[in-house]
Amino acid sequence: MKAVVTRVSSASVTIDGAVEGAIEKGFLVLLGVGPNDTPEVCDKLAEKICNLRVFEDENGKMNLNLEQVGGAILVVSQFTLYADTSSRRPGFSGAAKPDLAIPLYERFMDKCRERGFAVEHGQFGADMQVASVNDGPVTILYEM
Repeated sequence: MKAVVTRVSSASVTIDGAVEGAIEKGFLVLLGVGPNDTPEVCDKLAEKICNLRVFEDENGKMNLNLEQVGGAILVVSQFTLYADTSSRRPGFSGAAKPDLAIPLYERFMDKCRERGFAVEHGQFGADMQVASVNDGPVTILYEM
């Protein structure tokens, strides 16, 4: 699995002109699923992101996690994280097919909810417009 995690002061995803999901302070997670990903990899990624310490403490150090700041998560499926960029026109055959990707995408969100976080999301496979106000900016790339 691959994830681009951005610390945001707000983020939203819109589909056909309607806001599908929105958060204030927290993480915008662009989540890609590969063909060899497993539930175990998904669980480990959720644990890592939910415990990521990139929020500033009273000394201005990135030392606090999402729970400590009362943050939420907006998850957007992103098969393009698996782009083959060896040519000018990227190919996406390296991404998992929907029959594998959708259950792992949903599992990732469930695992974050189990940890007590509010989780908003887009719609798998939809044409989405994603807006975010990046905080920092702080962006972390995970490849599992």
